[in-house]
Amino acid sequence: MHPAARILSIGTANPPDRYTQAEVIARFHVESPAIQRVFQASHIKTRHLYLPEADENGRPTETQEELLAKHRRGALDMAGRAIPAALQPLGLTVQDVDYLCVISSTGFMLPGLTAMFIKHFGFRTDVHRADIVGMGCNAGLNGLNPVSAWTVANPGRVALMVCCEVNSALYIFDEDLNTGVVNSLFGDGCAAAVLRADPKDEPALAPRILGFQSHIIPETWDAMHYGWEPKHGKFAFQLARDVPYVLGTHAETPVSALLARHGLKRRHIQHWLVHSGGKKVIDAIKYTVGITEYDVRHTVGVLRDYGNLGSGSFLFSTQRLLAEGKVRRGDYGVMMTMGPGSTIETALVRW
Repeated sequence: MHPAARILSIGTANPPDRYTQAEVIARFHVESPAIQRVFQASHIKTRHLYLPEADENGRPTETQEELLAKHRRGALDMAGRAIPAALQPLGLTVQDVDYLCVISSTGFMLPGLTAMFIKHFGFRTDVHRADIVGMGCNAGLNGLNPVSAWTVANPGRVALMVCCEVNSALYIFDEDLNTGVVNSLFGDGCAAAVLRADPKDEPALAPRILGFQSHIIPETWDAMHYGWEPKHGKFAFQLARDVPYVLGTHAETPVSALLARHGLKRRHIQHWLVHSGGKKVIDAIKYTVGITEYDVRHTVGVLRDYGNLGSGSFLFSTQRLLAEGKVRRGDYGVMMTMGPGSTIETALVRW
């Protein structure tokens, strides 16, 4: 039998500047009482962001070109710290990486971030690479699936998956309530994970990836979407009000299928690593799937301290779980991410 892929290490990074919700409101002179209430009710305390200076009217003046440039600069800054943080505990460098997969939905590039990282960080020029773009918050598990499959097909070789999201490169500013919701929710962050399928890793207390289960809801394909806003001359992210209920209603479907395929029940799962999509989303998942506040403690903690980090949120939660020291050999865990499509992705892991 082929050895299973394992997540051996996770490294994370964020912008150096951290803001409270009140500081963001004050910095950009947000005067709408409705938008102020959205910021205050988000259950987010702080976020790390690449924010511009305000003009004389208290508004940012970034053009679309400048936002795309911020995406590139921020990706280099955060990945330049997250990648070594993942590799160094294993005694590895970028020269040891055989497969590089970079996931991002916060800036369009051609060539993509993989080529930029190879140029700036010193990866080998024969490294295999893949860019996953435009899939949104669920994309971390969409990427983990082929990356883990590649490691199983190439035993002993090192794969690196990087989720790099500069969500502040998507922001527009006006008095629209949907804009306020988006601007109150997302933060900037990068998470890198090292994977390998090698029998020598068996002694490590590292999660083995056992399988994946996807569920897409085609009738709500535009509930979360990114499109051009002519009045702003920029791209903008739109988030429908009923997203938490849509995701909550369907969350049980992939979870049940995933567990049934492996002969498991919910009671067999010790750890739940759910995307920090927002308080309403988390509450809907808890209710539908039948998990507790304790089960999502790291999900809620990441949301509180960083906001919604997009594709890498579940890796931030996984890192916190591992640091907590409560995982035991033989424990099962379910990873769950949600995003545009509308899509729910799940993965089963075991330590």
